[in-house]
Amino acid sequence: MSRHALSTDVLLGLLPIALLIMVWQALVSFGYAPVTLLPPPGLVFDRLARQFATPGFQLEIAVTLFRLFAGFLIAAVLGVGLGLAAATNPTVNAVVRPIVRVLAPLPKVALYPALLLLLGFNHESKITLVAADALFPILLSTYYGASSVEQKLIWSAMAAGTPRGQLLFKVVLPAAAPSILTGCRIGLVISCIVVFLAEMITSTDGLGHLLVTAARTFQAVDMFVPLITISLVGLLLNGALEAVRSYLLRGFPEL
Repeated sequence: MSRHALSTDVLLGLLPIALLIMVWQALVSFGYAPVTLLPPPGLVFDRLARQFATPGFQLEIAVTLFRLFAGFLIAAVLGVGLGLAAATNPTVNAVVRPIVRVLAPLPKVALYPALLLLLGFNHESKITLVAADALFPILLSTYYGASSVEQKLIWSAMAAGTPRGQLLFKVVLPAAAPSILTGCRIGLVISCIVVFLAEMITSTDGLGHLLVTAARTFQAVDMFVPLITISLVGLLLNGALEAVRSYLLRGFPEL
């Protein structure tokens, strides 16, 4: 992608955000929403800048990021591993397929009370919930990506002398990489949502806990700060993963 195209995409991406902030300001300025419930964006962003400079707020962000990355990495390892195994091994496929059909449509947050009883109120339950929610998009993307690899590629690799035991890593995995990375991108977005939700439901730290605490004390400005922060975190992580994806897939025709 050229620099001009990249700049255009960035500007087009910023335009809806700018319009949203303008609508937000208009709602406050014309009195459609009380300031006590919907503070002006300038006041919120000023508080956000001040909070970013405090060690306490940085620690809350670090706690949320730890849970997010831990859960996402577990989901990525399990999802890619199970997806590749199911796509290349009929026995594994026969075991994994019914489990996916049953559990994939299930809202994983419904399992959270059971996770709290089993794992407690600390990091473990929240990391497990994040991993459970992010697992299935990665698993399904990996499975369908590996299953759709053309047989001609495998035959050509075997004809070129590639050992059968190395076909998975030298042919199937690289060919399925676009689909796998797309699943990881979806899983990362889901991880941001779920970790915030888990911290809102039951936590004594993290960005979600800050939002609930501010809402309970009717601190509208402080309520918007963690909400915007998790949005910025998701935006930055999504952009970073997209950059990694573009680098890894730089030889693919779609890029």
